[in-house]
Amino acid sequence: MSASARDTTEFFDQLTNQVLALRVLSHQRLRPLTSEQLNRRPGYDKWSAAQCLEHLNIVGGYYLPSLKARLRLAQAKGSVAGTQVRSGWLGRYFTATAQQKNGLGDNLLRRPRQFAPTGTRLTGTVVEAFNRQLDELLRLLLLARQVDAGTVRVPNPLYPWLRLRLTDVLEALVTHIQRYAKQAEQIAKATSDR
Repeated sequence: MSASARDTTEFFDQLTNQVLALRVLSHQRLRPLTSEQLNRRPGYDKWSAAQCLEHLNIVGGYYLPSLKARLRLAQAKGSVAGTQVRSGWLGRYFTATAQQKNGLGDNLLRRPRQFAPTGTRLTGTVVEAFNRQLDELLRLLLLARQVDAGTVRVPNPLYPWLRLRLTDVLEALVTHIQRYAKQAEQIAKATSDR
């Protein structure tokens, strides 16, 4: 399958709007929750809203510094944005599996232990850390507009030899954040109704 090309401005506008919508969701729906509401689990083997956000914070803790370093390197090399960005078939696969709750990719892309939440009683700072990461992601999206994002390669945390295009990593990351933030919102709403 060949790489698909999309307009650079449209691609980054779409991702930026999605992250801005996540910030609104976080500030309006997650930030007002008490520690008790954040930590209430819908079932013994289910994550709480705080654990969903902690998972995103851990994933962001890996990806955001890596993305920043790759973008700075591209800028230092004089990379300039083109009119189109490219996505590869593997990147599109990762993005598609990030959208599915129990989809085809779950067996291949199981959450490794290093990305699992660290505890069952988390404080409200988990929401603040999540908001800071969304702000950092917005800054990185601005930087990514300035380089040829399709040529920048980012190592995968599970398989460092696997280097995906920056465009694919950004799209999959935003999709992953959307999935777990929505899950956190739904858990908080469902458990507060009890």
